[in-house]
Amino acid sequence: MTSFVLDSVLLRTEFSDLQLHARGKVRDVYRIDKDRLLFVATDRISAFDYILATGIPHKGRVLTQISLFWFEFLKDVVPNHLITADVSQYPAEVRKYEDQLRGRSMVVMNADMVHVECVVRGYISGSAWKEYKATGKVCGIELPKGLRESDPLPEPIFTPATKATTGHDENIPFSEMTRLVGADLSAELRDLSLTIYKKAAEYARRRGIIIADTKFEFGRTSRGTTLADEVLTPDSSRFWPADKYQPGRAQDSYDKQFVRDYLEEIRWNKQPPAPALPPEVARKTSDKYLEAFQQLTGRKLDV
Repeated sequence: MTSFVLDSVLLRTEFSDLQLHARGKVRDVYRIDKDRLLFVATDRISAFDYILATGIPHKGRVLTQISLFWFEFLKDVVPNHLITADVSQYPAEVRKYEDQLRGRSMVVMNADMVHVECVVRGYISGSAWKEYKATGKVCGIELPKGLRESDPLPEPIFTPATKATTGHDENIPFSEMTRLVGADLSAELRDLSLTIYKKAAEYARRRGIIIADTKFEFGRTSRGTTLADEVLTPDSSRFWPADKYQPGRAQDSYDKQFVRDYLEEIRWNKQPPAPALPPEVARKTSDKYLEAFQQLTGRKLDV
């Protein structure tokens, strides 16, 4: 067993006697058996579609713990893929890596995933803002005239996207989703996504966070339609501090803002190799992730 750990930052796992199932921008996923997977959230961070050379302290643990919070919060709305995040309950062949896994991992059901991102937007920002300025629509949905950047929408909208292994996901109209996965499943996931978003956004707003938009992933398991992967984290969602919200401009956020600002400042050409980050930028970004966790859950992450 080896792993790349630098100053308490975990950038990559190498569990040689476990089968690597997938390695994403943040997560390393191992196959335990045909029914179970091990999800490990590293401290990697990506920007402009490239993984940076510097990790963000505590990031993987924040993402995991926030997802666990939402799985519990939403358990009466939708089943999820979590089996356990208690390392003492992991299989023996996994448990021997507990020092690296504690707080940043979970054993989950191996789901038959739906290969469409289920995106819900309650505010107009990001790619939706660009599309609206150009067409007055988002994913084929006609929106009211005169919206400003970061304005709330009259009602949250469902704007699916195709999953991309590299680069940006691509927004698609609902009609294209129905062609890809079927009308019944598309309608089920749209309604479920909107229900989850509204419940979570209402809770977060009371905690001082605006969830401007988010994306969900679903699969099929023995539990039926199942919420999978990460849920309502600063990586999968746009979190804005409510006390600083001011429509008509881009908002402060609980995510990679310091990283993006730094990369723009140094005029990186957004081509590999991705640069390293100064310690101060990494620390400020870590603080933002920790703040998001505390704001949402009402408790501090045990670091």
